[in-house]
Amino acid sequence: MRSEKEMLEMIVGIADNDERIRAVYMNGSRTNTNAPKDIFQDYDIVYVVTETSSFIEDENWISLFGDLLMLQEPDKNDLGCNEEIDFTRSYGYLMLFSDGNRIDLHIETKEAMRDGYGVDKLTVPLLDKDNLLPVIPPPTDIDYHVKRPTELRYVSCCNEFWWCLQNVAKGLWRDELPYAKQMLELPVRNALDEMVSWWIGKEHDFEISTGKMGKYFKRNLPNAYWNMYQETYSDANDENVWNAVFSSCELFRVVAKEVADYFSYTYPVEYDTNMTNYLKRVRNLPLDAKEIF
Repeated sequence: MRSEKEMLEMIVGIADNDERIRAVYMNGSRTNTNAPKDIFQDYDIVYVVTETSSFIEDENWISLFGDLLMLQEPDKNDLGCNEEIDFTRSYGYLMLFSDGNRIDLHIETKEAMRDGYGVDKLTVPLLDKDNLLPVIPPPTDIDYHVKRPTELRYVSCCNEFWWCLQNVAKGLWRDELPYAKQMLELPVRNALDEMVSWWIGKEHDFEISTGKMGKYFKRNLPNAYWNMYQETYSDANDENVWNAVFSSCELFRVVAKEVADYFSYTYPVEYDTNMTNYLKRVRNLPLDAKEIF
C-alpha cells in the first residue's frame, strides 16, 4: 500500500506535469488534526483546471493514479437520474485502487474555485502555479462541531423521536419488517443520534465533532452509555426489534434528561410516558385485535 507521502507526491506530481491543472488543494479528514489516522482515510483532492471537457472526454488520464479496483463518477450517475449537472464547471471521480488507497478527486474551473475555496475550513493548498488560491487560515474542524440546540430544537427532537416510534410499532404488529426497520433506523435513529451528539457536545463545551453519522460516538461516550447504544440495533427477529425499540427509549430518556438539565430546558415527560405505554400495549396486542385500547 502506498504511503501518504507517496500518494501526495504522486497527486501533486501529476498536477505539476499537466498544464491544464493550475492548482491543487486538499480537504477532509487528512487535514483534520482531530481525526484519527488509519489506512482507510481517503484523499479528498481538488484540481483547479483551465477547462473540464478534455478530462471528461479522455478518461484514460486517471490511470496515472494507479490500478483501479472500482470507480464511481457521481456527476455522471446524477445525470442518469435526470439531475441538472454542469460538467463545464466541475466533475468528480471517486477512485478505489488495488493497493487499498482511495482518492476522491474533483476537477473544477478557476471560476468554480473562486466561488467555493475555503468554505470548507478543513482546506490545505498543495500546489498553486499561478497564485490563484486565496490566503486562508490554517485548517480547523470548527464547522463540524456539535451545535448547541435551542429549546425549540430540543423539544422538536424529542417530539420526532417519540412520534415516529408509533410507526415502528405499527409496522411490527402488521408484520411489515422493511417499514418497521426503516422507521427505526431513519427518523428514530436520526433523533436519537442528534440527542446523543448534544450529550457529547455538552461534555466538551461544544468544541467537539462526533463525526459523520456518529462515527466517533464510541470514543466519546462512557462505556455504560455506549453499551446502551449498541443495544439499539437488532437483527430481523421481531422480538429483537422490539428489544431495540425499548433500548432506544431508555437511552434517549437518559441522555435527553441530562441535556435538558444542562440547558435548563424541560424534558417533555408526557411524550415519554404516553408513548412508552402505547408501545408496550402494541407489543402485546393480539394479531386479531379489533381495537388498540
